[in-house]
Amino acid sequence: MRWQLLSFDLDGTLVDSAAEIAEAANRALADHGIAPQPVDEITALIGHGTRRLMLQLMARRYLADPVLVERVPFDAVLASFDTHYAYLAGSRAQPYRGVVQALTRLQQAGVQLACVTNKESRHAQRVLEGTGLAGMFALVVGGDSLPHPKPHASVLRHVLATLHGTPERSAHVGDSRIDVETARNAGVAAWAVPYGYNGGEPIETAAPERIFPGLQQLAEHVLEDA
Repeated sequence: MRWQLLSFDLDGTLVDSAAEIAEAANRALADHGIAPQPVDEITALIGHGTRRLMLQLMARRYLADPVLVERVPFDAVLASFDTHYAYLAGSRAQPYRGVVQALTRLQQAGVQLACVTNKESRHAQRVLEGTGLAGMFALVVGGDSLPHPKPHASVLRHVLATLHGTPERSAHVGDSRIDVETARNAGVAAWAVPYGYNGGEPIETAAPERIFPGLQQLAEHVLEDA
């Protein structure tokens, strides 16, 4: 089989988790007297991990109301978010259509599978467990697992080294420009899906090597290219 190792982004690629992330973010804001923000605005910030998401969200609130800078320290808001998301992670997230079937087929065919996300490891594991995907992957890499998160080349190089993969027989699959850059930086094939969270930007603008309508079509491609 040509493709021996596939790594997948989590949020926006494997699971639709925007609702629970936005809920945790807005609960954290409410803890500090800040009005809830639109789900679409929060969703557009997904991709760099929850700390970066909350940092960007609070930066906008600080600009809108400078008094908040002294009244509401960012670390306090982040601590609130962690508390709420630890409770909510995996409770509302749902695998996208065909994900479970596709991963099962690939796993049974002997393809090495990894989940590579910028979400913090503790939250990622909760999401995988809550959506029934935890047993699908030989390796899970969170945004805090290594010195650098995606799109740093070291992330997928770690995956290749751990699972004994080679760049020419490996691909990374995601929904955003971050994932395309991650694949390119590590020298593996850059594959993408057109749904998910890419800040409102069509994934075509990141020029991945292939765009699959869903993971079922991706699995068909991999298994046909044996």
